[in-house]
Amino acid sequence: MALPNYWHEVIERAEGPMKIRLFLQPITAALFAIRSGRRDAREGRTPYIWALVWESANRRERFLEGWRDVSRVFLLAIGIDLIYQAVILHAFRPGEAVFLGLVLAIVPYLIFRELVNRLLRRRGGRTESAV
Repeated sequence: MALPNYWHEVIERAEGPMKIRLFLQPITAALFAIRSGRRDAREGRTPYIWALVWESANRRERFLEGWRDVSRVFLLAIGIDLIYQAVILHAFRPGEAVFLGLVLAIVPYLIFRELVNRLLRRRGGRTESAV
């Protein structure tokens, strides 16, 4: 598949059937991230992305912890996109499904977990408010 055709198909998904998932999946990933970021701040842990990049001693443990949080949303995003491809595009393109899974689940999770931890740590780690 040519690259321009790939991007055209990805962009078309925002206007076609099942477009609600383009909002629900990032929101779900963000909710998991907020919970994890609050926990990180409460425990005084290094922000997640920073820890993955610079703290080699805990890297594997922190990665697995994050994967447990976001894996279901990621796999659901892939599964839903594969169903979309089969029904609407009459094709099977797993690479596109994985790409959208990354964009809809992993990226929002990383961003929100990092931001929540940093914001709560900056204001003193007070995480008693409900989320």
